[in-house]
Amino acid sequence: MKQSIRSAKKPIMARILIPGSKSMTNRALLMAALADGVSHISDILLSDDTRAFIEALRQLGIMIQVDEANHTCIVEGCYGKFPKRAASIECESAGTVARFLLAACAASPGDYYFNAKPQLIQRPIAPLINALTLQGATFSPPHVQHMPLTVRGIENLAGGEIEIEGTETGQFISGLLMIAPFARTPVDIQADSIVSRPYVDMTCAMMAEFGVLVRRLHQTRFVIPVPQRYHARDYKIEPDLSTASYFFASAAVTGGKVTIQAFERKYSKQGDVKFLLILEKMGCEVIETETEFSVQGPPVLRGINVDMRDFSDTFMTLAAIAPFAKTPTMITNIGHTRLQESNRVSAMRQGLEKLNVKVEEGPDWLRIYPSEPTASEVDSHHDHRLAMAFAVIGLRVPGIEIQHAECVSKTCPAFYSLWEKLV
Repeated sequence: MKQSIRSAKKPIMARILIPGSKSMTNRALLMAALADGVSHISDILLSDDTRAFIEALRQLGIMIQVDEANHTCIVEGCYGKFPKRAASIECESAGTVARFLLAACAASPGDYYFNAKPQLIQRPIAPLINALTLQGATFSPPHVQHMPLTVRGIENLAGGEIEIEGTETGQFISGLLMIAPFARTPVDIQADSIVSRPYVDMTCAMMAEFGVLVRRLHQTRFVIPVPQRYHARDYKIEPDLSTASYFFASAAVTGGKVTIQAFERKYSKQGDVKFLLILEKMGCEVIETETEFSVQGPPVLRGINVDMRDFSDTFMTLAAIAPFAKTPTMITNIGHTRLQESNRVSAMRQGLEKLNVKVEEGPDWLRIYPSEPTASEVDSHHDHRLAMAFAVIGLRVPGIEIQHAECVSKTCPAFYSLWEKLV
């Protein structure tokens, strides 16, 4: 499907209710599923990725009741072991389903088949398979390094030291952290490096809120004492700040003001809260009250140099703002995003060039120059973050159409209807 973006005739003044965080929703679903009672989760995101997670948990025997109208759900926990000893899991395009539930199934007795859409099958998973094999799980076919595959879980993983690569994604570490309480001996996870570290920090913080302690010895080492168990609770999901970034960007590029529901910036678990610092450095004003949160765009945007390793989901949002700044913008440490839903570095560069933006690409960086974008069709590469980022440019440039625009349903199915409220 193609989506035409309606341009803004004047500075945007809008109030938008942002859906819940995908990352928090899927972590909360798994911890509640592994807990010792019934949890109530509010403000959940209902999107392709979270629906895939809910369906996968149901296939594993977890009872989940979803109230679609109120974006809440009730989850009956299984005390660490899935009720069904055999299941077929379709991960769709959700990396969190593949990484988190593969780890969880390795720690639960049974035979579990995993498959996914081609886009996800191409993304890395071998380091997680290797770590779980050393913990005692077995995989078939032998020496498999990608889906489709079958994992045979065991009653208790071995525990002890686990070395894992964190240079491609932090989801491997998060997956291992969440199953660590069910090992025979204390778990000591050591990563060589961690990209998007705030997502691992989010995992640790949410584990603590569900009753499991993680001892952080330094930035790349985690010790989880055993035995521990997750405890059921009521849990509220924050608004998704990755999604919010596009709406804040709309204020930045039009000199307008966008307001969303309140959240605690200082205490947010989402790494993408750092995107607000970028906007402030570019000249925007950020206004926080007890009841709402706003971004006011400036008369003139400034370009910046920024390392986005820890909040790279929003680098495409910045790349969409950058052509309208008065000085160049340099975005660095984003090479790992080449292994996500698309090769995001190259895809963003190609899209900007199609719109007549001057841009340079390196192995892990983009440099974007002040430009006068022109109308064109632009390819989203079936990547939700690219599609939403190009919509930002469409506010300033009449006539932009986004190809494969339906991909936004991965994280924000209502994106285009919300976007129309801006203009």
